[in-house]
Parts: sequence; structure tokens; C-alpha cells
Amino acid sequence: MNKILVTTSRGLDELLKQEILTLCPGVEISLTPGMLSFEGTLEQAYTLCLWSRLANRVIWQLAQGKCDSAEALYQVADSVDWPLHLKPNQTLGVQFVGTNRVIKNTQFGAVKIKDAIVDQFTQQSSQRPSVERRQPDLPIYAKCQRDQVAIGIDLSGNSLHQRAYRQQTGEAPLKEHIACAMLMRAGWHQHTDQPLVDTMCGSGTIAIEAAYMARNIAPGIKRGYWGFNRWLQHNPTLWDSLVDAALAAQLPAKNNIYAGDVSRRLVAMARTNADEAGVFADIQFSVQDATKGAPPVKQKGFMVTNPPYGERLGELTDLIPLFSQWGKHLKTAWKGWQVTLLSSNRDLLRVLKLRAAKDYAMNNGKLECRLVNYQLDEANCEQFSEDAQNHEFANRLKKNLKKLKPWLKQQNTQCYRIYDADLPDYNVAIDRYDDWLVVQEYAPPKDISEDKARRRLQEVLLHLPAVTGIPASQISLKVRTRQKGTAQYEKLDQQGVTKTVQENNARFEVNLTDYLDTGLFLDHRDTRQRVQQLAKDKDVLNLFAYTGSVSVFAALGGARSVCTVDMSKTYLDWAKRNFSLNQLSGPYAFVQADCTNWLASHSGQYDLIFIDPPSFSNSKRMQSTWDVQRDHVALITQAVGCLKPGGTIIFSNNKRGFKLDTPAMEALGLTAQDITKHTIPQDFARHSSIHKCWQLNRCK
Repeated sequence: MNKILVTTSRGLDELLKQEILTLCPGVEISLTPGMLSFEGTLEQAYTLCLWSRLANRVIWQLAQGKCDSAEALYQVADSVDWPLHLKPNQTLGVQFVGTNRVIKNTQFGAVKIKDAIVDQFTQQSSQRPSVERRQPDLPIYAKCQRDQVAIGIDLSGNSLHQRAYRQQTGEAPLKEHIACAMLMRAGWHQHTDQPLVDTMCGSGTIAIEAAYMARNIAPGIKRGYWGFNRWLQHNPTLWDSLVDAALAAQLPAKNNIYAGDVSRRLVAMARTNADEAGVFADIQFSVQDATKGAPPVKQKGFMVTNPPYGERLGELTDLIPLFSQWGKHLKTAWKGWQVTLLSSNRDLLRVLKLRAAKDYAMNNGKLECRLVNYQLDEANCEQFSEDAQNHEFANRLKKNLKKLKPWLKQQNTQCYRIYDADLPDYNVAIDRYDDWLVVQEYAPPKDISEDKARRRLQEVLLHLPAVTGIPASQISLKVRTRQKGTAQYEKLDQQGVTKTVQENNARFEVNLTDYLDTGLFLDHRDTRQRVQQLAKDKDVLNLFAYTGSVSVFAALGGARSVCTVDMSKTYLDWAKRNFSLNQLSGPYAFVQADCTNWLASHSGQYDLIFIDPPSFSNSKRMQSTWDVQRDHVALITQAVGCLKPGGTIIFSNNKRGFKLDTPAMEALGLTAQDITKHTIPQDFARHSSIHKCWQLNRCK
């Protein structure tokens, strides 16, 4: 008898315990999170390697002891007589798991164990084992927990979830042992004569594992590499007898497993994997949309599937309407079935409007997930009304659109705000860009729980397509938190959804997905018109220019020259594209520079200067930090040095509570007129503090 350690993923401990008791009757199991242990035989260890559907690794423990120092760890490893387990000309690998206050790095722990092993051999002869990471002759596993370490032979070699049949996977593959846990928690493993359907099969893992269960195929039967293959204590006769018995125990196919996916590519991948697993004939594959497909047979059974989780923020805009549609479809087409779903987004599952019978916590890789069982009985199949007329947010949005309608008829723009946190519970801003919507979720107040905020956001995304007529695929979602410096301009994504929009006869490129802002500040629509009206025959300077929209309107307004200055090459290039979109060519300069440093040494003279600086910046490209309240007088002082007599500065910023130093402006020879009210468009009237703006005129 020897101590055997068995590891698994978080949430599967109890299931694995029951499996071990079935495969190794009579053993007494100790359970700690992620690991089970018992005193057992080599035959039992081999049996778990071959038959466990839930384990990750099976460890044949060789030593256990203190690891409260590097020397203590070395001594525990040195207590094993390693020449009994491998030859000097073989290879070894050490996987070290866990840390403590002394062993702070797993690589350090692995090296200490390797040193102890190698030292034993070098003391006896000149030859020593070499290290091999991929498939060593002797894989060694060490588990550190507090000040204790257990060291043993990893009989499984590689993680047991690797069944050796999966040739290809999708973007987020489901691990095989998690698929088995889903089938067990669903209860199908006890009713394998009933139909099983996976409507979002991906690379086919759930269906293939179900076929293995139904046919009593040992999950490790196809694996070629084991950690015990070249272990000196390996008993090949015993192992071969277990493999022969497993092959003899296989059952014929039942042909009641169905797998489908909306992606033809994924279905082809699943077919390939099933063929490699030897169960191609056991599964009926199809290409179908889960939100529309009907059960493949009349007999009621089990649906077990792993729907998309929406881990990336932008994916929710598509998934929430999809889950809503799917929930309605399940209640009508799949009545009487049991549905089991795994998701890391419990709130997304709530969109189905189904009451859960049971739910379990389990990890899929590093993702903390919930496995939820639904019984589609009569009570659970009652349709929940999603009538937008009865929903608070939908009603407010429709009211806003109705109110904006006459104003929009007088405007000449495709871009405007339709909702701005009008209701406290729905804390988002929604902007329309032609046939797209951009939803910006503000960080929830401290008195609102994150769970409630997520549910409210999902309601917003659920009702937006119905009220606006914009499809979910053309809704972009972003989270706006309190930004500092240039953070609001940094890239968030790589989707690259850009389009050309129109505003008052000007054309602009907007990026709807990749940045927190789109490239066009909609609240400055009226400010840009003011610049256009003032620009005729003027030399214009645009500082902190971003994508150059103000510069475009100055040029369209007949400016004699326009100089556009920004620290970002990305945005200057964007500004140049905006000029090209409007077929503007002439005395237009684009300067990449820190505006504050550039102004200090610039000698040009301008009739009109537009300044819209960030509230705060600590960019590495600036020589010091920037705070608009602290530094605005110094900035405007520098700007006055470039301002012609009789010239005008339009100064704006969006810092809440900002106060212009009026006496300092007077000392500079500037008269300050607060034009904020005249630069806030009607679609931003609800939150008129979005920016503040002054017109500063210099005496002639």
C-alpha cells in the first residue's frame, strides 16, 4: 500500500470522491480543495489513470515533510532513493505547485528538488539524469501547502483531461473532465439510454465524452505517453491486463447523442475529433442555430451545453439579445427537457428567464463558473413578457427619442446622444452614430452593488435593439470610469470598427469599438460651429487637437491657415485622414508635440486659438504632470504670446468644479466671456456640466 494523491479542478472534489469510491471500493479518502488522497495499491493507481473521467493527475507519493526552508525542501527530496525509480541516463522533469513564505517561487522549488535528485546520482557515478520538460522518463510532482511538501511520481504524465483525441479546438475549448462533470451533474450518466443534445457543441467535447460514457470506453484508452512508461517500478504486465479488460468492457453504440453548432467550421472540427476518438458513428452532427433548432427526437431527454460566456465586454451586446431569444425558444420547442448550462456569467443566464433547479460552482480553466440545471416543466415554460412598453428604461428611451425628433429635423448631423443616465438605475450614456449605437457604462455608485449594475446593463442591451431598430451586432459597449491624463485616449480593443459620419456638412472618421472615445466629442458640436463662424480669413491654432475635428471646421470656415498640434502620432494621422475626407488641402500644418513645451518656444502668431486640454495628465512624454486647474493660467499665458492683438482664444475643459482664474485673465489683457451655455447641445442639456467653455478676447 502507498499513498496516492489525485488532483482535479476546483468544484469537482465531491464528484471525484464518488468516482474514486466506485473505481477503488473500500478506500478511505482524505479531501482537501483540489486534491484527494488515500492509501492504495499500484493497481488502483493504474485504474484511476485509465478510468477516471474527472481527475487531472494521479501521484504515487514517495516522500512528505517540512519545507519551511530551502534546505528542508532539499532534505525531503533527498530522503527518496531515486536510483530505484530512474536510471542515470534517463530524463526527469519536476512540476512544483504552491508557494509559502520561504519557497516564494515554484521554479525555485522545482530546482531544489532537481538538485537533490541529481546530487544522489553524481555522488555514485559521473553520469546523471538530464532535465526534459515535455515528456520526461520520470515526471515528478511536488505539492507545497503551508510548511509541508509532498513529492511523488506523476503517473499520469500529462493532465488526464488530455484524452489524445482532440486534434483541433475552437477559441475557448472546454476541458474534457469538465465536460464529464457537466454530464454527471446533469444526471445523464445514469440515464445514457435517453437522448443527449449539445446545441452549441464547439469542437464536440461534451458529445464525445458522452459517447465514451455510454459505451463504457475508458477515457485514457488512447493515451500513448504515461508518467510510468519508463519508471523502474512500473508493472507492465499489470497495466496491460487492465487495458485488455477495458477494451473488452466496451459497449456498442446507442446512437442517441446529437451535437450541433451554428458554425460549419466548428461542426467539421467536432466531426474530426469524434473520428479520432473512435465515436464518429455514435454522434449525429448538424449545423444549426441553437436559438431556432428543434429537438432531433420526440423522446424527452437532456440538453447539456457550454454557451458563450461574454468574457469580453463587447460580446455582451450580441449575447444578451441572443440569450433572450434562446430562452423564449427553449420554453416552446424544448418543453419537458432538462437543460444544463455552464457559464462564468450567471447574470447572462438570467436573461433566459428560467428558474434553476440546481446550480453548482466549478472552474473551467481559470474561469469561475456556475453549472445550472433547468427543468423545462409547465411552470418553467411560462413566457415572461419582454414588452418594451412595460419597461422603465425602454419607456424613458422612447420618450427621449420622441423629444429629440423635432430638434433633429433642424440639425444636420448623424451623431447625437439619445440617453444620458436619465434614470439612476440605468447608469449609461448612449450615443448614435448613423446606424450604430455606442453604450458607455459609467462606474456604478458605491451604494449600488456590482450584481445589480450588471443586471441593469443587461436590461439596457436587451431593450435597445427593439426601441431603436439598431441590431445588436451594431451596438458597441464600453465602460467609462474616472479617467486620468491620456487614459481616455488609450486603445481598449482591436476590432477596428470604423465608419465615416457626417456633422454639419463635415465628414469624420469614427472608431466605434477600439477606444473609450470614438474620435468625435459630441458635446462640442456647437463649439465646433462657433470656431467655424470665427475662422474666416484667420490663422487658427488648435492645441490638444485629438483627431482634428475643430481644425476641420476651421478650414471649412475659410481659415487662412490651420495648425493642428497633438502629442499623439496616432491622432495626428487620424486628423490628416479627416482633412482628406473633407477634401481639404492648403496651408494646414500638423505638429506632433507636447503642447505646453511647444508653445513655450513657438513664435507663430494666430488670430484664433482653440484649447481643450485634458483635466490631468502624467504622460511619460510630458516633462511634468499636468493639472488643468493648477496649470491653466501658465498655459493661457503662453498662448497669449502667440495671439495677435484683437485675437480670440476658445478655452474649454471637462474638469468638474473647474474655476477660471478671471483676475489672471484680466492681467493678461483678456476679457473672459463664459459661453458654456451656448456650447452645450440640446442632446446634452440634461448634464450641462459635461464641459465648460470661455471665449477670451485680447484687446487690439
